[in-house]
Amino acid sequence: MKAESFTVTKNSKVYGRFDSKEDADLARELLAKNDWDLSRIPETVKVEGDYLVIGVIDEKMHFLARYAKQPSSQAIERLVKKRIRNPNNSRYGLNISRIFETFIIKKRIAGEDHIFGYYDNLEDATFIRNFLLDNMWNVDAFSHVHFDDETDTYKIVEVIDDKAYVIGTVKSLDEVDLEKSRENFLLKIAKHKFGLESHPYLDELTDRIEYLEEKFNIKIKDDNWSFEDAKDPLNDIIFSLTPFQQSVYDAVDDNTFDEIKRSLLRFKSKNFDAKIQKNLDELTDMGLISRNQNSYVKRNL
Repeated sequence: MKAESFTVTKNSKVYGRFDSKEDADLARELLAKNDWDLSRIPETVKVEGDYLVIGVIDEKMHFLARYAKQPSSQAIERLVKKRIRNPNNSRYGLNISRIFETFIIKKRIAGEDHIFGYYDNLEDATFIRNFLLDNMWNVDAFSHVHFDDETDTYKIVEVIDDKAYVIGTVKSLDEVDLEKSRENFLLKIAKHKFGLESHPYLDELTDRIEYLEEKFNIKIKDDNWSFEDAKDPLNDIIFSLTPFQQSVYDAVDDNTFDEIKRSLLRFKSKNFDAKIQKNLDELTDMGLISRNQNSYVKRNL
C-alpha cells in the first residue's frame, strides 16, 4: 500500500510533496515567507533545535536531513547530489538496473535506450553513474584515473565502444599502474571467454580481445594457460574432475539444489547435502557452473 503524501501547491504549481502534514505545513510557511520564490529558500533552517537541510531540485522543495549542528557546505552538497541520483529512494538509484549478477547503466536518449556500461558490483556502477550524471552523460569526459569520494578510492577507467569500464580500484595514487590494470583486465576477459573464470559483465568484450591487445599494446599471458592456440580449455578442466564432481556437474541443468539432490540419490551417503553443496561450490569456483537465483546452470562450453 502506497504511503500517504502531502502536496504543497499554489496557482496549480506543485512546490513539493512531503511524507507528513507537519513537513508540508513547514514548507508552505517557508514558501509564503519567501514570496513563493524557490530561489530564496535557504539551504538550512533551525527547527526545534535541529538544522533542517532543504534542497531545491527540479523546481521542487525537498527536506533532506536533520542535524544537531549546522552542517558544512560539503555535507549539504553531498545530500543534494544523493537526492538527485536517487529521487525515489529506489534500490540502486537512477539509471542502474540489475540482471542476475550484472549491474547495468542505461539511459533513454532521444527515444532510444543507451547502455553506458556493465559491472560486477554496485560500487563501480554507482561511481560511473554518478560521474555521468555530473558530466551530462558524456563518456568522453572520463580520464584514466578518478577519485571516488564516496568510497575514498581511486578508480581506473577505460572507455571501450562508448561504454565505461572500471578496470581497477586502488587506495592511493601511488598504487595506480595503468599498464598492469589493463593487462589484468584483458586476462580477465580471456579467462571468461574460455570458461576459466566467470565474469558475465564482460560478455560483450570476448570478441574484442585482439582489438584491445592492439589498443593497449599488450599481449595476454598467464602463468598457467596459453591463449595462443586455445580452443576450449574448459574441457581440460572437466576431464580432471573427480567421479562425484563429474556426476554433480552432469546433474546441473538450470535446476535447484533439491532437484540436483534427487537426481543424485543413488550416491546417498553420510552428510549427503553438505557433500553436494561442497561440490557445487567447487564447480562454481572452477567457473564450470554458476548460480542463477535459486538454480544452478552450466557455463556454455
